[in-house]
Amino acid sequence: MSTATITSLIQREPELLGQTVVVIGGSAGIGLETARRARAEGAKVILTGRNPEPLQRAASELEALSTAAFDATDPASLERFFRELPATIDHVMVTAGRPHYGRLLEMDFEQARRALDTHLLLMLEVARNAHKVRPGGTLLFVGGTGGRRPGIGLGIVPTVTAALPALTASLALELAPVRVNLIAAGFVDTPLSASLLGDELENRRNQLRATLPIRRVVGPADVAALAVHIMINTALTGATYDIDGGQQLVAR
Repeated sequence: MSTATITSLIQREPELLGQTVVVIGGSAGIGLETARRARAEGAKVILTGRNPEPLQRAASELEALSTAAFDATDPASLERFFRELPATIDHVMVTAGRPHYGRLLEMDFEQARRALDTHLLLMLEVARNAHKVRPGGTLLFVGGTGGRRPGIGLGIVPTVTAALPALTASLALELAPVRVNLIAAGFVDTPLSASLLGDELENRRNQLRATLPIRRVVGPADVAALAVHIMINTALTGATYDIDGGQQLVAR
């Protein structure tokens, strides 16, 4: 390979140049890292989050087109956000929400409903409001792999984990030619993980470094790289993409 060819590969045109990426839950963790990578590929970004302060910090760093601070699980707020978007957008990534753990029979109705709202119903509401996504653009959702092994204390998480791929495939058919895909992540070293694990965070990191086939912990940049690839590759729809460093291959 000649030096000129190598140089041309290194200096390639950004693959999201001129496109607009909306990240719901884009003020931290996987969402923020995906927005960073999308910007590096030439995209303009629109960010949302619950908390205005971290959202504004992220927007300033990335020179975001705009931001909106609201609870994505509130249908009226979500509908208003989409209604006020520019006429056409290219990709929407949803990373909002957190898992709700506990024993199933100890969950009250409101807790169970909130767990479903955060994932399944949010996914459906985003799909219903995504009429501004151009043909060939992407709706991209983030779920998990941890709930594939049912266990006491996981609450409704295994139910949601099983349902998300089926919902993704159904939406891909109904929304075509807009593409719909799901990223199923294992443990990712994010501020959310830190808040869930507290003092056990470093122990969990060490355990994963010792047991995962990749011998390191999965980080937000790993998931962001996959997310942007899914946006770029227009042959991908209706699929679930696992990213867990081989976590499902080893004992807990």
